[in-house]
Amino acid sequence: MPGLAEPESDRNVHLRDTWSPADLDVLASLRISQVPPTPKDPSNSVELFPAAVDLGRRLFNDARFSRNHTISCASCHDPEKQFQDGLPVGNGVGEGVRRTMPVVDVAHSPWLFWDGRKDSLWAQALGPLEDAVEHGANRTRYVHLMRTHYRADYEAIFQPMPDLSRIAQDAGPVGTPDEKLAWASMTAKEREDVTRVFANIGKVIAAYEKTLTYGEAPFDRYVEGTIARVPAAQQALTPQEVNGLRIFVGKGQCVSCHTGPLFTDQHFHNTGVPPRDSVNPDHGRATAIDKAQKDEFNCLGPFSDAKPDQCQELRFITTDKTSMDGAFKTPSLRNVALRPPYMHAGQFASIEQVIAHYINAPTAKVGHSELSQGTSGHSERQPIRLSKQEVYDLASFLRTLSGPILEGAKK
Repeated sequence: MPGLAEPESDRNVHLRDTWSPADLDVLASLRISQVPPTPKDPSNSVELFPAAVDLGRRLFNDARFSRNHTISCASCHDPEKQFQDGLPVGNGVGEGVRRTMPVVDVAHSPWLFWDGRKDSLWAQALGPLEDAVEHGANRTRYVHLMRTHYRADYEAIFQPMPDLSRIAQDAGPVGTPDEKLAWASMTAKEREDVTRVFANIGKVIAAYEKTLTYGEAPFDRYVEGTIARVPAAQQALTPQEVNGLRIFVGKGQCVSCHTGPLFTDQHFHNTGVPPRDSVNPDHGRATAIDKAQKDEFNCLGPFSDAKPDQCQELRFITTDKTSMDGAFKTPSLRNVALRPPYMHAGQFASIEQVIAHYINAPTAKVGHSELSQGTSGHSERQPIRLSKQEVYDLASFLRTLSGPILEGAKK
């Protein structure tokens, strides 16, 4: 890797741990300092406005934006719990079916949610607001709340809010039969005006969420020191943790999917995780492809600020549902030790259980697992063979990825 050549003056420095040039290149690519600038979202023209960030922060924490006035975005994406809730499945006004994903450094992902059914952070923010078991309210109620409590803040960012004082308090395209009927009775112009304000709610929440990033962890200090050939810096990790790191980038094959400085390839994989509901198993990405394409809030939709040629991910979305059956998004491993349980529905309580799953490589109940059972020639991975000590070491390494969460900081 360019820039990692050993200086002449450093060749006699004794390091506790030595790495091959190829492995050192991999380690260098995983440093938090290598996270690229957060990509601009062409579908959200206000994402960098300080006023939008401030308003988004307040909406993120406002429990009035729910059916029972007790659930805010922060209820499930709790800043004190790594911007998630620590539960196997989300619990808003009702119980969900999937684990709450953290909203830290997610602006780097082209697809949001475990199944990737949303293609932007602002579109993702809107989903829970109308979901019956998350916030559970409806589109017109949110607009009335904005008009009553945040009108001046809204109009400082967007155009003047339309006069919607005559529309029903509770109406929307999803919700109760009465809410749907009230929505259908509105004029097309009223529905469009309401939906535009609703979309803008998502855009300011996204502006705030985009400021949340991961900070430096012991792993990063270890790698930076190793590259700089500073012996003392290698004390950031214990020998056991270093052995776990060697397993992570080597025989454990973890880096195949958990790659880059955020430890995720941002793709979808079926690894045979047992479904939470064996009678009605979750098909993951396979059922989300159509949702993403038909979403009124996607990059090509009428409420997007992007031009069609700026929507490459959506335009060229993989539509092979068979290959995506049972596939879920690769989560970042940054701070992973601080947010059990694990997998898309909290199937495993500990990191050690997750590692055991990858070693056992069970046959997928839905679709085809990429993991190898050691008997099939059709798996994308080689069998993973680890001793108990190696499992311990690998889990120990993963705990070195824990660092602070930063708000508004630039890396």
